[in-house]
Amino acid sequence: MTAAAVLRAAEAVPLLQFQRLFAASPTGSGVLDRRVHAAHEPGHLASPALLHPAGADALVTETWFSADAPVRVQRRGHARWASDGHWLMGTLVVDERQLPGGLTEASKRLYDELFELLRTEGCPHLLRLWNYISDINGTDAGATLERYRQFNVGRQDAFLAARRSAFDGAPAACALGTRQGPLTLHFLAGREAPRAVENPRQVSAYRYPSQYGPRAPTFSRGALASIGGGREALFISGTASIVGHQSLHAGDVVRQAEETLANVAAVVEAANALSVIGPRAHRLETLACTVYVRHPQDLPAVREVLARRLGAEAPALREAIYLHADVCRADLLVEVEAHGIASASASASAPDASRP
Repeated sequence: MTAAAVLRAAEAVPLLQFQRLFAASPTGSGVLDRRVHAAHEPGHLASPALLHPAGADALVTETWFSADAPVRVQRRGHARWASDGHWLMGTLVVDERQLPGGLTEASKRLYDELFELLRTEGCPHLLRLWNYISDINGTDAGATLERYRQFNVGRQDAFLAARRSAFDGAPAACALGTRQGPLTLHFLAGREAPRAVENPRQVSAYRYPSQYGPRAPTFSRGALASIGGGREALFISGTASIVGHQSLHAGDVVRQAEETLANVAAVVEAANALSVIGPRAHRLETLACTVYVRHPQDLPAVREVLARRLGAEAPALREAIYLHADVCRADLLVEVEAHGIASASASASAPDASRP
């Protein structure tokens, strides 16, 4: 299908919209998913605490809306979700302590349930996944694998059991560690498949060598999807200071933050090469960024790197939020995930700011 044909088909897609509000909650109908970031982890699910904006009363609300169709909200098993018939968003939560197989079994069960939900709801294609795991770098009593590696075993087993690609074409995703809470999975799915994006500076995560565990992580570096109204979304997976497959700059949060942004810029550039909107559609300085920081005392240094790299007036910097979370490798201190929404009309005159 030509780019023009893809754009014409995209016009029929129900419009998906995103809003991030600071110290306020959005109102209105059509809410598919509403996520609140606060200064304290809630406990009933795994959710990183908000570092910035700071303060005991600080609050950030992120909401995805369906603009064109009524939304139906349901619960079943470990899942709650909302759908307009084209877009499907929701959350699955399971307490691994209630399962005999621990985190590996909990991960597989949660993904098994997710894939069955996607099938029955007629929205089979995953665009984006957010995984939150308590004590992600720890090792359970009697276990030989780090908890993140246990999670990767269960996740990939579920992908393979459902006959879904655990390799090329896997969805965009992140996996972060929290201090408490049950295994928590947020997802966005739709009726049309996204286009996977990889980073030429990195080995694809699903091709990592066995030194990182018996099963490689199951995600692509990014995904492109038509979201209605001639608009295209770029979802960038959790990105850290990894080149090839190796972590770089151990113990140096400034250099890790710089390397992380270089990787995000590389994903933006790779996405623009695949975009049906145009070669300058997505720009680093306009992304909606979520920055995960392992040590709260590193927050000022990380913010300074972003300000220097993006520009003090960049929308991405002004709208960024910073969360307290452990990154999936114990030697990594910071991770950035992001998404951007572009339209054909806006990208035609935009400068190319994706290069580091």
